[in-house]
This record gives sequence, C-alpha cells and structure tokens, in this order.
Amino acid sequence: MAATCLIPILLVQHLDATRFIEGNGEYVLSMATRNMTSQTTDRKVRRQELSIAAQIALGAFLAYLIGYFFTGFFPDYLPKIGGLWSAISAVVVIQLNRKDTTTSASLRVIGSAIGAMTSAVYLSFLPFHPIGIGVAIFATGLVCTTFNIPDYMRLSAITVLVVMVTASLDPKLSPAINALLRFAESCIGSAIAFLLAALWPKHPTN
Repeated sequence: MAATCLIPILLVQHLDATRFIEGNGEYVLSMATRNMTSQTTDRKVRRQELSIAAQIALGAFLAYLIGYFFTGFFPDYLPKIGGLWSAISAVVVIQLNRKDTTTSASLRVIGSAIGAMTSAVYLSFLPFHPIGIGVAIFATGLVCTTFNIPDYMRLSAITVLVVMVTASLDPKLSPAINALLRFAESCIGSAIAFLLAALWPKHPTN
C-alpha cells in the first residue's frame, strides 16, 4: 500500500525534474546563442574599426605625398606644410561611412574657402599678429552666421590659423597665393578621403 502511494509522488518528482532539466537546457541554449551573437557583433565592430584605421592611414599617406609634391611647385611656400595640411584634411574628412565622409568633405572644402579668403584679406592689409588671428577668426564667424552656415565655423577658424601661422614663418609670402595653396591642400586631402570612401569595400551590416 505504501509503495502504491509513493508512485504518484515519484511521478510528480520525475515530471518536475524533467521540466527543470528542459528549462535549464533552454536557458543554457539561449545564453549560448546570445554569447555567439555578441561575439559575432564584436568581431564585426573590430573589423570595421581596423578597416577605418587602415583607411585613415592610407589617406594620410597619399594626401601628404600629393600635397607635398603639389606645393613643391611653389618651394617658397613650405611644401612640408602643404603635405601636412593635406594629410590633416584627409584624416579629418574620413568617417565611418561614405555618406558621412561626403558630408565632411563638403564642410571641409567650404569651411577652408571661407577661412582662406578671410585670412588673405587680413594679410593683404595687416601683418601677422596674434590679435589678428582672433580678429580673422571672429570675421569668419560673422560670415558663417550671416549666411546661416554655423557648421563651417570651426573649419574656417582652423584654416585661418594655418594660413596666418604660415605667413608668420615668412612675411614675404604673398597672402593670396599662401591662402590659395592652403585651400588647394585642403581640397587635396578631402578629395583623397572621398575617393577612398567611394572605392573602399563596404562594411557588412549587422
């Protein structure tokens, strides 16, 4: 009789144990799937980051060479600065995807044009002076504010700094040619970044 009474209890315990094992199995499978998905995502992110790093390195290398040789046609206007400015432009413009790179390139070119023109006008009438840098940068801010293009303000200011400091290294440099070369170098770096973004293999989406 006692054994007969134990049978339902044992059956219930067996069912509970089976449910527990099945539940744990589903949990372990779910956690394993999540871990595999997370690892796959991490690998994709790392590959994307390495790809961008390679793109930036190649862009800086090509932009420096082209900028250096281009400005080399005007040896008095510091070809190494030309290469440096081209490389910096390429590094700044390259973004995580083609759309953002294109947008960044347009910001770079237009911002550099505003900064170059403003500093050329200043240097045509006044010599280099630290206060003049602030005045020229403020002027670029006024231009950007007037035309409602605030996104170009920082890049315009950076271009003013480069043109003005380059002029301070050799006061005999023509303000117009100096500014035009710095603008051209910015365009070289932006063009290199744009071409790399257009030709670089697309990253697989997650």
